[in-house]
Amino acid sequence: MPFQIFLFAPAAYLLGSIPFGKLIARKVARIDITRRGSGNIGATNVARELSLKWGLLTLGLDVLKGLVPVLLFSYTLDEAVSPAETGAVLTGLASLAGHQFSIFLRFRGGKGVGTALGVFLAIAPLSCVPALLVFVAAVYRWNYVSLASMVSVWTVPVFLALTGGRATVILGAALAAALICLRHRENIHRLIRGDEPGWRPPEGQRNRSRRRSSSSSE
Repeated sequence: MPFQIFLFAPAAYLLGSIPFGKLIARKVARIDITRRGSGNIGATNVARELSLKWGLLTLGLDVLKGLVPVLLFSYTLDEAVSPAETGAVLTGLASLAGHQFSIFLRFRGGKGVGTALGVFLAIAPLSCVPALLVFVAAVYRWNYVSLASMVSVWTVPVFLALTGGRATVILGAALAAALICLRHRENIHRLIRGDEPGWRPPEGQRNRSRRRSSSSSE
């Protein structure tokens, strides 16, 4: 294993630990996002509590937390060495662990979907295409971002296994998917109980919103 891993893994963990969602919510709305909505620091909760614009910014920054360390690690290696080797996978997993167990949040954190997306955009970009398609289809079908996230993250190791991906990368993708599902355990309980908030408001709520808008415009 390249010696660079001993430099990049700790750095990736520290970068992954930066709670961009919490910082954005504090700067923009002066709120503690961990005490609002689902309490998560990720893009979905930020989008619900602030706006889609700030949610997308949070998502982009979380993706970069996974993407940048892996790309930088791969560039320090010989050109003949693939970035999809053990050191790159470990660097990516370190960044994911930082997001999920942030040293700045007393080892609490987010779910890690965006950061994992960044990791595998760097290591195995083609595997992210079916994962994103599954995510969009699942949100459209079930209206639950949490459920769509858990389904789509497993698409990556399955796709890699079916297309002859390296064993190290498949194992890393499976471990990332398992960690993400573990971080969704509260969502799983809410899904079972039937009180998990959906991405879109229920039809009745949308109708009430339309009526209020119509009334206010009259």
